[in-house]
Amino acid sequence: MDTPKQYYESINLPNVLSIRFSSELHSKITDEFHNRDTIIINIPEGAEADLSFVQLIESSRRQAKAKGKTFKLSSPASGSVLKVLERAGFIESFDQEDEKFWLHKEVTL
Repeated sequence: MDTPKQYYESINLPNVLSIRFSSELHSKITDEFHNRDTIIINIPEGAEADLSFVQLIESSRRQAKAKGKTFKLSSPASGSVLKVLERAGFIESFDQEDEKFWLHKEVTL
């Protein structure tokens, strides 16, 4: 049994989530994919994000799904991240899986 993969730790992100730091963020997430089965992203309150961050997270979600790993946000998108999702038109096209991931909305019947 591979002990490190049993546990997870949140990846604490910096306050600036932009194209300037996308390579660093990508490396940090990729390292966790190699070491863990569950990856939780902690976005700081008040973080400044741009579209490249949302694209990186969406790409990571797809990679996690393809590899059978769990990938989620520690809290719902808010502030700058939520504004980017709104401005880019993501929220209007969200399906239930997207709403659960980004907004932590559960399916209610």
